[in-house]
Amino acid sequence: MMRVVRAADRRTWMVRSRISWTRRAMADEFEHDMTDYGHGIVMLGIVVALTLFVVFWTPADVVRPAWFLLLILLFLLVLLVSWAWQRPWVITAHTDEPMGTEGERWEGVVRGMIPAREETYQVVDDLRRTGSPDDGTSALSRVSSSTPGHDS
Repeated sequence: MMRVVRAADRRTWMVRSRISWTRRAMADEFEHDMTDYGHGIVMLGIVVALTLFVVFWTPADVVRPAWFLLLILLFLLVLLVSWAWQRPWVITAHTDEPMGTEGERWEGVVRGMIPAREETYQVVDDLRRTGSPDDGTSALSRVSSSTPGHDS
């Protein structure tokens, strides 16, 4: 999602939120950051193996109702959707200055689709009110700035 915002100080900002498919270290879970997908693949393998065991390796005289198979598929779908909703989202706010000079750039990571949307709306509101994407409680932090008079 990309939004163009006219800030209180008359600068034009682009605010963008996008899902991050690579896992980044978040401040509150730094010790648990993993760079590989090994644990997720092992858990997926266990779930698939147990599902195959229940569905295909039951005795022939046992009747498996259709609602049971649908319940298993629904369970797998819920796991997949909850995993996708809890992915980290990267929120970026930046200005483009004239003549190719680099403007201000702020970036932050928020976990979950709904909190990311709320944070994006908050950044847009802060830009309109104060001209800065950070109100002191934002997940954004300054990445770069070459605009005179706006350095921190």
